[in-house]
Amino acid sequence: MGRSNLRAKEEVGGYNIVTFADGKASFEIRKPGIASLPKWIEVPLVKHDFANDPTKHHRPSFAVNKLYPNVKLVWEYQDDSDVGAGTAVYKDLIIATNTTGEVFALDSKSGKRRWTYRTNGKIYSTPAVANGYVVVGSSDDHIYCLSAATGKLAWKFKANRPVLGSPLIEKGIVYIGASDGHFRALQLKTGKLMWDFDQVNNFVVTKPLLYQGKVYFGSWGNEFYALDAKTGQLAWKWSNGSSNRMFSPAACYPVAANGRIFIVAPDRFMTSLDANTGEVVWREQMKEGRVRESMGISNDGKLVYVKTMDGQVYGISTSANTLQVDWKSTLQLPYELAPSAIVEHNNVVLVPSHSGLVSALDRQSGEVLWKYKSSNSLMNLVMPMGKNRVVVSTMDGKIACLEYVPAK
Repeated sequence: MGRSNLRAKEEVGGYNIVTFADGKASFEIRKPGIASLPKWIEVPLVKHDFANDPTKHHRPSFAVNKLYPNVKLVWEYQDDSDVGAGTAVYKDLIIATNTTGEVFALDSKSGKRRWTYRTNGKIYSTPAVANGYVVVGSSDDHIYCLSAATGKLAWKFKANRPVLGSPLIEKGIVYIGASDGHFRALQLKTGKLMWDFDQVNNFVVTKPLLYQGKVYFGSWGNEFYALDAKTGQLAWKWSNGSSNRMFSPAACYPVAANGRIFIVAPDRFMTSLDANTGEVVWREQMKEGRVRESMGISNDGKLVYVKTMDGQVYGISTSANTLQVDWKSTLQLPYELAPSAIVEHNNVVLVPSHSGLVSALDRQSGEVLWKYKSSNSLMNLVMPMGKNRVVVSTMDGKIACLEYVPAK
């Protein structure tokens, strides 16, 4: 396509038609049902001799890695496919997935592959590990449970559409949403269906939140749900009232504190909902920047971290009755769109970016402790591992283990 097919303010969207002929590549936009517009560019096809070409071509800079000697690369793994989800850890194994449909384990000390299990679809679901099992969804319409030690299949459960949602495992129960209008609870050991909520508007990609006996998640249908964790019965649902589903609170990982649920969405609103009733406590747009989908909660439950499209990271009060900024980092990123969640570990706040950069911030001061650029692609959820190691993965298939000197 080479362009977005979103229509913005146009009545009809469009896509590119690229024609290769007579040593040229020509590009024209096709408006479905209307017409093909005149070609907007024509490029000559020539054989480039890059080895002897003195021209300096722009390349992403990794110079930032020399600025922070307190963080170093332990190992790096490059997959043959894309990695569109976060990782999980089991003993000395890092569990990862790719868009070839593989679930695989890397040795946490060397980064070498230890086992692989192949599904029949692409995987965008971040695996969850508990009690020696790893659970993940696949676009082949199945939820898989494998032995975390060996990768052997324990069970699989068939949904009616691709399973892009990430699982949450709590007390032997797997909670996971799919693209078929269903959100399910399954028994971890057997895959037995415990309950099935079948009234989800549009599809689920998020990881659910379990809080005070309810399961919370959003969908790409502008709605946010609270279900009874034991029965799957709808406790309440909230809608942002938009006719544009692209504004849905669907990609953020919801967080909770003080009897409230917090969500952000591409409409640039942050919303605080009463966890019990779904009533809006407050719903505001920030004065300082535009929130989007990347958020997380502090370990003490006092702050919700939000990353803005303008590249700042703020800590929002979980107890105030308005959107109150109680903490601000000195970090300043460029324009930023990565929806990946923010994580705090050992007083270090880990912020992924859409350009393969992870930034580590001091929980108390907000100062930047270190940065590391592993790629130039969108970074998934950062996974802390032990006291001073983290594992990062990026959409171009790179997985890296970093070790840093803890903040004094």
